[in-house]
Amino acid sequence: MSIREDIIVQHVLEQRNQLPRLGTRKLLYKIAPMLKTHGIEVGRDYLFDLLDRHRLLIRQRKRKAITTDSRHWMHKYENLIGGLNCMRPEQVWVSDITYIRMALGQWAYLSLITDAYSRKIMGYSLRTDMSAQGCQDALQMAITNRRYPKASLIHHSDRGSQYCSSAYVNMLRENEILISMTQNGDPYENALAERMNGIIKAEFNLYSTQYGYDHTHQLVKDSIKAYNELRPHSSCDYLTPEQAHQLQGPLKKRWKSYPKNQINNNSILTFENSPV
Repeated sequence: MSIREDIIVQHVLEQRNQLPRLGTRKLLYKIAPMLKTHGIEVGRDYLFDLLDRHRLLIRQRKRKAITTDSRHWMHKYENLIGGLNCMRPEQVWVSDITYIRMALGQWAYLSLITDAYSRKIMGYSLRTDMSAQGCQDALQMAITNRRYPKASLIHHSDRGSQYCSSAYVNMLRENEILISMTQNGDPYENALAERMNGIIKAEFNLYSTQYGYDHTHQLVKDSIKAYNELRPHSSCDYLTPEQAHQLQGPLKKRWKSYPKNQINNNSILTFENSPV
C-alpha cells in the first residue's frame, strides 16, 4: 500500500470508529478536509474503489420485522402531513419502533422520535417489551429536549396500539401536540421514521449485539449521540442533526434526484423519499 492510500485508509478507520457504517459519500465529505492537510484530494469513485480493495465497503442488510399492530379498537387519527413541506425544526416529529436482538436469544425494542426537519433524534427508549411505556418514555425525553417549546408541532406515527393508547394520546394533548397517523397501512406514510430505524441499526451495528440489556442500552445511547452530533445528512446540506436543528428555512439537498415515475408520492412529506 502506498503512503497516500495508507493515510486515506487511516482516516477512514478513524471515522468508522465513531460511525461504524457511514456510507462512502458521507465518509468522503467527512475526511476530505483532513486529506487536504496532507495535500491529498480524491473523488467519490476513487474512494469507492479503494474501500472495495480493502474490504471496507458497507454491505446493506435487508431484514424486516413487524412491530406494528394496528388491528385494535382504539381511535385512529387522520394523516396531517400529506404534502407538507417542513421549513423549521419541531414542526413535525415522526415516531416508530424497531427491534434489536441481544445475547442469549433476548430481544429489545427501541422507540425513536425524530425531528423531520433536522433529522435529530429527540427522544428514545429501549425496553425488553413492546408496551406503550417505551413510546411514552421516548416522548417524554423528546418533550424535555425541545428547543422551541412554543412552536406548533405535529406528532406523526403509524397506527400501532402503542401510539393510539389513551396514555400516549393524553401526553400529546397535554403538551398541545397535534396527532397525525398513517392511513390504510401505507409504509410510505411513515417512511422517514422507518428510515431512521435503518440508519441507527445498520450504520451503528445494532441489528444484534452479543451483550445483555445494560450494555446494549449503553451502545444505543452512544450511537444516538454520535448520530446527532457527528453524522452529516445529505438532505440537510451535509449538516449534522444538531447543527440543522438550530436553523430555519429550506435546507439544501445534496442527494441525486430521480424521475418522478420512480417515486411513490402517496400522501407523504415532500422529503420522505430522499436519502438521509
